[in-house]
Amino acid sequence: MAIPYMETVVGFMIVMYIFETYLDMRQHSALKLPSLPKTLVGVISQEKFEKSRAYSLDKSHFHFVHEFVTILMDSAMLFFGILPWFWKLSGGFLSMVGLDPENEILHTLSFLAGVMIWSQITDLPFSLYSTFVIESRHGFNKQTIWMFFRDMVKGILLSVVLAPPIVAAIIVIVQKGGPYLAIYLWAFMFILSLVMMTIYPVLIAPLFNKFTPLPDGDLRGKIEKLASSLKFPLTKLFVVDGSTRSSHSNAYMYGFFKNKRIVLYDTLIHQCKNEDEIVAVIAHELGHWKLNHTTYSFIAVQILTLLQFGGYTLVRNSTDLFRSFVFDTQPVLIGLIIFQHTVIPLQHLVSFGLNLVSRAFEFQADAFAVKLGYAKDLRPALVKLQEENLSAMNTDPLYSAYHYSHPPLVERLRAIDGQDKKTD
Repeated sequence: MAIPYMETVVGFMIVMYIFETYLDMRQHSALKLPSLPKTLVGVISQEKFEKSRAYSLDKSHFHFVHEFVTILMDSAMLFFGILPWFWKLSGGFLSMVGLDPENEILHTLSFLAGVMIWSQITDLPFSLYSTFVIESRHGFNKQTIWMFFRDMVKGILLSVVLAPPIVAAIIVIVQKGGPYLAIYLWAFMFILSLVMMTIYPVLIAPLFNKFTPLPDGDLRGKIEKLASSLKFPLTKLFVVDGSTRSSHSNAYMYGFFKNKRIVLYDTLIHQCKNEDEIVAVIAHELGHWKLNHTTYSFIAVQILTLLQFGGYTLVRNSTDLFRSFVFDTQPVLIGLIIFQHTVIPLQHLVSFGLNLVSRAFEFQADAFAVKLGYAKDLRPALVKLQEENLSAMNTDPLYSAYHYSHPPLVERLRAIDGQDKKTD
């Protein structure tokens, strides 16, 4: 008797949807609380709290609708055999235009093109509502409709340029990989990730945002002095025009070995009038580097990727698995898609584990900045970022434990105060 893989996968998807909806409802109740957590009373203004509450509730209502439509469409696509129907349709399209549908690379690219068009169409109403209704209502959206569609077209064109060689390479590796397939796939993805991390900030990111050197002055001098004291190999310091699209703020660093770069959002500079607060945020980011968090995370991702490909090699030739999803052939891409669905339970567990580690890293980076003497600046900087981004002030503990990669502000402030007392 054949194992009902497809029914099992759909069933688990629905169970996970119910579980996550339960967590969402708990968080929604927390967001409706009319008062600040005790730790934030006198720290966050009532006006900012009310704005944050309204923004979070708007996003929560939208999330309920979006997730319901998503589970409905995903379940229907699997349960009613839409995926194999779409695969055959893409092969028919190739025949219609005079190309060989038996060529798996061409067939896969045709299939992916159709999926991309379908995804853009179905997701567009949600993207438009999120950007031009919710984000605009709360003062965050700075995009024009022209800029929105221009970015969307740029993203599609990038996919058209980058996807074919990557897809072709994966198919060839799977077809020729033999017993070392998992290692070959991992090696390819490892090299690809290094290439993308190299070219993204130089060639791709500038297509969407403008990066300019941070002008000479006190702020630049303080950041360079901090980087030098930690022997951080800072080569470039940029400001990105994030304000052209949103008033949300951030800062990040990237680069390999002795070629590191730091990027500040112009919104961050505008929101934190005190330069020392910005430097404190950078001290936190440099803490991640000094404590090797980025390296550990990268290694973890590589190990998980290798294990994932190892699992794929065990099931890729399972005729019963493909037949369960109503496929009478075994295309490489479809095998990868089916495998991803069959390991959804493990993916949720891994994601939960990675969030736990990420939150621990955030506490450690905060403690690192405190040890450098930035407690009095880091605390108000985090508060200000929370206020200006209208982040949720009240969080449900189960929801945040499951979803958040960063600890809630209340927990971070408590930890900073504790570390500061130890330092003193």
